[in-house]
Amino acid sequence: MILLIPTLMVGIWEFVRHQFLMPYISMDMGNYLTPVLVFVFSIILLLPLFRIMERNRQELEEKRAATTAMEAREGLAKELHDGMAQSLFLLSVRIDRLEQNQQKGTVSAEHVDQLKKTVHEVNRYVRQAIASLKVPVSGEEEFSLERSVQEQLKRIAGEVMIEVALDWQLQADALTSKEQAELLSCIREAVINVRKHTRAGMVKITGTGDKQRWKVSVADNGGGIVHMDPFQVNGSYGLQIMRERTESMGWQLGLISGPEGTAVEIVKGGTADEPIPGDDRR
Repeated sequence: MILLIPTLMVGIWEFVRHQFLMPYISMDMGNYLTPVLVFVFSIILLLPLFRIMERNRQELEEKRAATTAMEAREGLAKELHDGMAQSLFLLSVRIDRLEQNQQKGTVSAEHVDQLKKTVHEVNRYVRQAIASLKVPVSGEEEFSLERSVQEQLKRIAGEVMIEVALDWQLQADALTSKEQAELLSCIREAVINVRKHTRAGMVKITGTGDKQRWKVSVADNGGGIVHMDPFQVNGSYGLQIMRERTESMGWQLGLISGPEGTAVEIVKGGTADEPIPGDDRR
Protein backbone atom coordinates (compact mmCIF):
# COMPACT_ATOMS: atom_id res chain seq x y z
CA MET A 1 0.00 0.00 0.00
CA ILE A 2 2.87 2.39 0.81
CA LEU A 3 4.32 1.82 -2.65
CA LEU A 4 1.15 1.62 -4.70
CA ILE A 5 -1.17 4.24 -3.19
CA PRO A 6 1.17 7.28 -3.54
CA THR A 7 1.96 6.24 -7.10
CA LEU A 8 -1.72 5.82 -7.91
CA MET A 9 -2.58 9.16 -6.30
CA VAL A 10 0.12 10.94 -8.33
CA GLY A 11 -1.34 9.44 -11.50
CA ILE A 12 -4.87 10.54 -10.59
CA TRP A 13 -3.59 13.99 -9.59
CA GLU A 14 -1.77 14.48 -12.91
CA PHE A 15 -4.82 13.37 -14.87
CA VAL A 16 -7.18 15.70 -12.98
CA ARG A 17 -4.68 18.56 -13.15
CA HIS A 18 -4.21 18.34 -16.89
CA GLN A 19 -7.86 17.68 -17.72
CA PHE A 20 -9.66 20.02 -15.34
CA LEU A 21 -7.30 22.30 -13.38
CA MET A 22 -5.03 23.74 -16.06
CA PRO A 23 -7.07 26.98 -16.30
CA TYR A 24 -6.77 27.43 -12.50
CA ILE A 25 -3.32 26.04 -11.59
CA SER A 26 -0.19 26.91 -13.49
CA MET A 27 2.30 24.26 -14.65
CA ASP A 28 4.93 25.32 -12.10
CA MET A 29 2.45 25.32 -9.23
CA GLY A 30 1.26 21.84 -10.24
CA ASN A 31 4.82 20.58 -10.29
CA TYR A 32 5.34 21.94 -6.76
CA LEU A 33 2.13 20.38 -5.49
CA THR A 34 2.96 16.90 -6.82
CA PRO A 35 5.81 16.07 -4.34
CA VAL A 36 3.79 17.69 -1.54
CA LEU A 37 0.90 15.35 -2.22
CA VAL A 38 3.29 12.35 -2.39
CA PHE A 39 4.76 13.35 0.97
CA VAL A 40 1.33 13.78 2.61
CA PHE A 41 0.01 10.43 1.41
CA SER A 42 3.24 8.67 2.42
CA ILE A 43 3.06 10.14 5.92
CA ILE A 44 -0.60 9.12 6.26
CA LEU A 45 0.35 5.52 5.43
CA LEU A 46 3.66 5.38 7.33
CA LEU A 47 2.45 6.69 10.69
CA PRO A 48 0.22 3.64 11.39
CA LEU A 49 3.06 1.38 10.25
CA PHE A 50 5.46 3.08 12.66
CA ARG A 51 2.97 2.66 15.49
CA ILE A 52 2.62 -1.05 14.70
CA MET A 53 6.41 -1.47 14.60
CA GLU A 54 6.80 0.34 17.94
CA ARG A 55 4.11 -1.82 19.53
CA ASN A 56 5.78 -4.98 18.22
CA ARG A 57 9.14 -3.79 19.54
CA GLN A 58 7.70 -3.18 23.01
CA GLU A 59 6.03 -6.61 23.04
CA LEU A 60 9.31 -8.20 21.97
CA GLU A 61 11.20 -6.39 24.73
CA GLU A 62 8.63 -7.51 27.29
CA LYS A 63 8.87 -11.12 26.15
CA ARG A 64 12.67 -10.92 26.15
CA ALA A 65 12.67 -9.48 29.68
CA ALA A 66 10.29 -12.21 30.86
CA THR A 67 12.48 -14.89 29.26
CA THR A 68 15.60 -13.43 30.86
CA ALA A 69 13.91 -13.34 34.26
CA MET A 70 12.78 -16.95 33.90
CA GLU A 71 16.29 -18.07 32.90
CA ALA A 72 17.69 -16.21 35.89
CA ARG A 73 15.20 -17.93 38.20
CA GLU A 74 16.08 -21.35 36.74
CA GLY A 75 19.78 -20.60 37.15
CA LEU A 76 19.23 -19.53 40.75
CA ALA A 77 17.21 -22.68 41.41
CA LYS A 78 20.09 -24.80 40.11
CA GLU A 79 22.57 -22.91 42.26
CA LEU A 80 20.41 -23.33 45.35
CA HIS A 81 19.90 -27.02 44.65
CA ASP A 82 23.55 -27.75 43.87
CA GLY A 83 24.80 -25.98 46.97
CA MET A 84 22.45 -25.36 49.85
CA ALA A 85 19.94 -28.16 49.22
CA GLN A 86 22.63 -30.81 49.01
CA SER A 87 24.55 -29.38 51.96
CA LEU A 88 21.39 -29.30 54.05
CA PHE A 89 20.72 -32.91 53.11
CA LEU A 90 24.19 -33.88 54.28
CA LEU A 91 23.52 -31.89 57.45
CA SER A 92 20.35 -33.91 58.06
CA VAL A 93 22.38 -37.11 57.63
CA ARG A 94 24.80 -35.94 60.31
CA ILE A 95 21.94 -34.99 62.63
CA ASP A 96 20.43 -38.47 62.21
CA ARG A 97 23.81 -39.98 63.00
CA LEU A 98 24.13 -37.74 66.05
CA GLU A 99 20.69 -38.80 67.30
CA GLN A 100 21.63 -42.45 66.90
CA ASN A 101 24.83 -41.92 68.83
CA GLN A 102 22.92 -39.99 71.50
CA GLN A 103 20.59 -42.94 72.01
CA LYS A 104 23.62 -45.16 72.37
CA GLY A 105 25.25 -42.67 74.71
CA THR A 106 28.29 -42.24 72.47
CA VAL A 107 27.94 -38.57 71.50
CA SER A 108 31.35 -36.95 71.27
CA ALA A 109 32.68 -33.47 70.67
CA GLU A 110 33.81 -34.63 67.24
CA HIS A 111 30.22 -35.19 66.14
CA VAL A 112 29.24 -31.71 67.28
CA ASP A 113 32.24 -30.23 65.48
CA GLN A 114 31.18 -31.99 62.30
CA LEU A 115 27.74 -30.41 62.55
CA LYS A 116 29.26 -27.00 63.09
CA LYS A 117 31.54 -27.52 60.10
CA THR A 118 28.62 -28.40 57.85
CA VAL A 119 26.66 -25.34 59.00
CA HIS A 120 29.68 -23.15 58.29
CA GLU A 121 29.95 -24.71 54.82
CA VAL A 122 26.32 -23.85 54.08
CA ASN A 123 26.89 -20.30 55.28
CA ARG A 124 30.03 -20.03 53.15
CA TYR A 125 28.21 -21.34 50.10
CA VAL A 126 25.39 -18.81 50.54
CA ARG A 127 27.95 -16.00 50.62
CA GLN A 128 29.70 -17.39 47.54
CA ALA A 129 26.40 -17.75 45.69
CA ILE A 130 25.47 -14.14 46.44
CA ALA A 131 28.90 -12.97 45.25
CA SER A 132 28.60 -15.09 42.09
CA LEU A 133 25.26 -13.48 41.27
CA LYS A 134 26.93 -10.06 41.41
CA VAL A 135 29.99 -10.98 39.32
CA PRO A 136 29.63 -12.31 35.75
CA VAL A 137 31.09 -15.77 35.21
CA SER A 138 33.86 -15.70 32.61
CA GLY A 139 34.11 -19.45 32.17
CA GLU A 140 37.83 -19.19 31.48
CA GLU A 141 39.07 -20.81 34.70
CA GLU A 142 40.66 -24.18 34.02
CA PHE A 143 40.45 -27.09 36.43
CA SER A 144 40.94 -30.85 36.38
CA LEU A 145 37.62 -32.66 36.14
CA GLU A 146 39.09 -35.91 37.44
CA ARG A 147 40.58 -34.16 40.47
CA SER A 148 37.30 -32.34 41.12
CA VAL A 149 35.37 -35.62 40.93
CA GLN A 150 37.82 -37.24 43.34
CA GLU A 151 37.47 -34.35 45.79
CA GLN A 152 33.67 -34.46 45.59
CA LEU A 153 33.63 -38.22 46.09
CA LYS A 154 35.97 -38.01 49.07
CA ARG A 155 33.83 -35.36 50.76
CA ILE A 156 30.45 -36.96 50.00
CA ALA A 157 31.65 -40.47 50.89
CA GLY A 158 32.62 -39.28 54.35
CA GLU A 159 29.24 -37.61 54.80
CA VAL A 160 26.87 -40.32 53.62
CA MET A 161 28.93 -43.39 54.56
CA ILE A 162 28.95 -44.97 51.10
CA GLU A 163 31.92 -46.72 49.53
CA VAL A 164 32.88 -45.04 46.27
CA ALA A 165 35.16 -46.10 43.42
CA LEU A 166 36.45 -44.08 40.46
CA ASP A 167 37.50 -45.44 37.07
CA TRP A 168 38.30 -42.32 35.04
CA GLN A 169 39.66 -42.73 31.50
CA LEU A 170 38.01 -39.70 29.91
CA GLN A 171 40.55 -37.51 28.13
CA ALA A 172 41.37 -34.29 29.96
CA ASP A 173 40.69 -32.09 26.91
CA ALA A 174 37.40 -33.79 25.99
CA LEU A 175 35.31 -31.09 27.66
CA THR A 176 35.38 -27.32 27.91
CA SER A 177 35.41 -25.57 31.27
CA LYS A 178 31.65 -24.99 31.11
CA GLU A 179 31.00 -28.62 30.16
CA GLN A 180 33.22 -29.79 33.02
CA ALA A 181 31.29 -27.67 35.52
CA GLU A 182 27.92 -28.94 34.25
CA LEU A 183 29.09 -32.56 34.22
CA LEU A 184 30.52 -32.26 37.74
CA SER A 185 27.16 -30.93 38.99
CA CYS A 186 25.36 -33.89 37.39
CA ILE A 187 27.80 -36.38 38.95
CA ARG A 188 27.41 -34.79 42.38
CA GLU A 189 23.62 -34.90 42.09
CA ALA A 190 23.68 -38.56 41.00
CA VAL A 191 25.84 -39.54 44.01
CA ILE A 192 23.62 -37.59 46.41
CA ASN A 193 20.54 -39.32 44.97
CA VAL A 194 22.11 -42.70 45.76
CA ARG A 195 22.06 -41.81 49.44
CA LYS A 196 18.60 -40.25 49.26
CA HIS A 197 16.65 -42.85 47.31
CA THR A 198 18.49 -46.21 47.45
CA ARG A 199 19.94 -48.57 50.02
CA ALA A 200 23.23 -48.88 48.18
CA GLY A 201 26.50 -49.51 49.95
CA MET A 202 28.75 -48.73 46.98
CA VAL A 203 28.89 -46.28 44.09
CA LYS A 204 31.16 -46.57 41.07
CA ILE A 205 31.83 -43.69 38.70
CA THR A 206 33.34 -44.39 35.29
CA GLY A 207 34.33 -42.02 32.49
CA THR A 208 35.56 -43.01 29.04
CA GLY A 209 35.89 -41.48 25.57
CA ASP A 210 37.34 -38.52 23.73
CA LYS A 211 36.18 -35.15 22.37
CA GLN A 212 33.83 -36.67 19.79
CA ARG A 213 32.22 -39.36 21.95
CA TRP A 214 32.30 -40.00 25.68
CA LYS A 215 30.24 -41.53 28.44
CA VAL A 216 30.11 -41.03 32.20
CA SER A 217 28.28 -43.53 34.38
CA VAL A 218 27.29 -43.41 38.06
CA ALA A 219 26.26 -46.91 39.16
CA ASP A 220 25.24 -48.25 42.57
CA ASN A 221 24.38 -51.65 44.02
CA GLY A 222 21.13 -50.63 45.65
CA GLY A 223 17.67 -52.08 45.30
CA GLY A 224 16.74 -50.12 42.18
CA ILE A 225 14.04 -47.54 41.60
CA VAL A 226 10.43 -48.57 42.15
CA HIS A 227 8.94 -45.74 40.06
CA MET A 228 8.36 -46.45 36.38
CA ASP A 229 9.52 -42.96 35.41
CA PRO A 230 11.53 -41.31 38.20
CA PHE A 231 11.76 -38.09 36.17
CA GLN A 232 8.01 -37.56 36.61
CA VAL A 233 7.98 -37.98 40.39
CA ASN A 234 6.77 -34.87 42.24
CA GLY A 235 9.57 -33.28 44.22
CA SER A 236 12.31 -34.99 42.18
CA TYR A 237 13.98 -31.69 41.36
CA GLY A 238 17.47 -33.18 41.20
CA LEU A 239 16.70 -35.52 38.30
CA GLN A 240 14.74 -32.81 36.51
CA ILE A 241 17.64 -30.37 36.82
CA MET A 242 20.03 -33.09 35.60
CA ARG A 243 17.86 -33.59 32.53
CA GLU A 244 17.74 -29.83 31.87
CA ARG A 245 21.52 -29.59 32.23
CA THR A 246 22.21 -32.45 29.83
CA GLU A 247 19.67 -31.24 27.27
CA SER A 248 21.12 -27.72 27.34
CA MET A 249 24.60 -29.16 26.63
CA GLY A 250 23.36 -31.48 23.87
CA TRP A 251 24.03 -34.68 25.86
CA GLN A 252 21.95 -37.80 26.34
CA LEU A 253 20.79 -38.75 29.85
CA GLY A 254 19.84 -42.34 30.57
CA LEU A 255 18.73 -44.16 33.70
CA ILE A 256 18.89 -47.95 33.97
CA SER A 257 17.48 -49.57 37.11
CA GLY A 258 17.03 -53.14 38.21
CA PRO A 259 17.30 -55.49 41.20
CA GLU A 260 21.10 -55.31 41.05
CA GLY A 261 21.23 -51.52 41.22
CA THR A 262 20.81 -48.30 39.27
CA ALA A 263 23.07 -46.63 36.72
CA VAL A 264 22.81 -43.02 35.54
CA GLU A 265 24.59 -42.52 32.22
CA ILE A 266 25.48 -39.23 30.51
CA VAL A 267 26.58 -39.63 26.90
CA LYS A 268 27.85 -37.28 24.22
CA GLY A 269 27.91 -38.28 20.56
CA GLY A 270 25.75 -41.38 20.90
CA THR A 271 23.34 -43.22 23.17
CA ALA A 272 23.77 -45.27 26.30
CA ASP A 273 23.45 -48.51 24.31
CA GLU A 274 26.31 -47.71 21.92
CA PRO A 275 29.91 -48.67 22.77
CA ILE A 276 32.25 -45.78 23.54
CA PRO A 277 35.96 -45.80 22.63
CA GLY A 278 37.95 -47.04 25.60
CA ASP A 279 34.89 -48.57 27.31
CA ASP A 280 35.64 -52.26 27.83
CA ARG A 281 32.72 -52.97 30.13
CA ARG A 282 30.23 -53.70 27.33
